[in-house]
Amino acid sequence: MRLAKPRVAPLDLGTLDADQAEVLAPFQERGPVLNIFATMARAPAALKAFLGWGNYILSRRNSLSPRRRELAILRTGYLCGSGYEWTQHHRIGLNSGLSAAEIETIKGGPDVGQWSPLERAILRACDQLVSDHFVADATWQALEEIGEKGRMDLVFTVGQYTQVSMLLNSFGVQLEADVALDPDLDRR
Repeated sequence: MRLAKPRVAPLDLGTLDADQAEVLAPFQERGPVLNIFATMARAPAALKAFLGWGNYILSRRNSLSPRRRELAILRTGYLCGSGYEWTQHHRIGLNSGLSAAEIETIKGGPDVGQWSPLERAILRACDQLVSDHFVADATWQALEEIGEKGRMDLVFTVGQYTQVSMLLNSFGVQLEADVALDPDLDRR
């Protein structure tokens, strides 16, 4: 976490205007509204557009398998120093076929751990996209197995979660009360 308290506080769910209530209704129907959505709902039109793209990234329309997608999301969140993103996707990663040990190893990058050549290339692409906003030719070639759409979806995924990490960090979105921050991401 970069900030100990929010710069942009989550909305009080008891005082929503009509647009905010509409965009948060699906979340309220499923249970508690996460702080990210209660914060972003301060700009309901932006949240609605954000959800459309985010739903593509997290859907089966994204050609990356859930494991590969979460590998990319977790590496991107870690590189961006987003404690909130890391915490949320740690759980999702476990449900997508990554082990707790693999998730911990993601922090070390593509040259640490027992990754397959393709998984190393995914991690390396994340590093390159976050640091240079470009996938090097050798890495692009190493991603050949996932094809053109897979490469595109990888760039889309890293781009989406770089943006998510930026807004979480800059708005100061705080973790939900029932989760703990990974000490490696406490950057206050």
